Amino acid sequence: MAVRIRLARRGRKKKPMYDVVVADSRAPRDGKFIEKVGRYNPLTDPATIILDDERILDWLLKGAQPTETVRRMLKYRGILLRKHLEVGVRKGAITREEADKRYQEWLKTKEAKIEGKKARLAQQKEAAKKAQLEAEAKIREERAKAVEAKRKAAEQEAAASEESNENQAE
Repeated sequence: MAVRIRLARRGRKKKPMYDVVVADSRAPRDGKFIEKVGRYNPLTDPATIILDDERILDWLLKGAQPTETVRRMLKYRGILLRKHLEVGVRKGAITREEADKRYQEWLKTKEAKIEGKKARLAQQKEAAKKAQLEAEAKIREERAKAVEAKRKAAEQEAAASEESNENQAE
């Protein structure tokens, strides 16, 4: 039995959400699965990935093969690096402490990168909101000037018609 770690779709039309599942490769996409090991929401920015790292690592070490999309998610979260380090520890190439140290260093740099992206996105959102408010203020000022000009023109026209009415009455 070939075991795959793959996505199972849920959610509604045009609003996908996925479960990360361990399933037999012959089972249908949204059908029977062995274990649910995470969730993935591609609609958020950055995408929300919630995984049970220990269970996925266990399945990978047992021989489960991830699909390409799940492989990218596992690489993004560092689970494939942990598998690589675990295999090195089992073979005796590195010690457990060295593996943990390498993983923690990688994790710190990755978290800093993710936080930087979130901060940049928030800053861009603020800048866009500020630009929109400035554009709206400019449009509001132009409309106010147009209304004021129209009002003055109406007053001048009323004064002129009043004068002409007075001239005709005399």
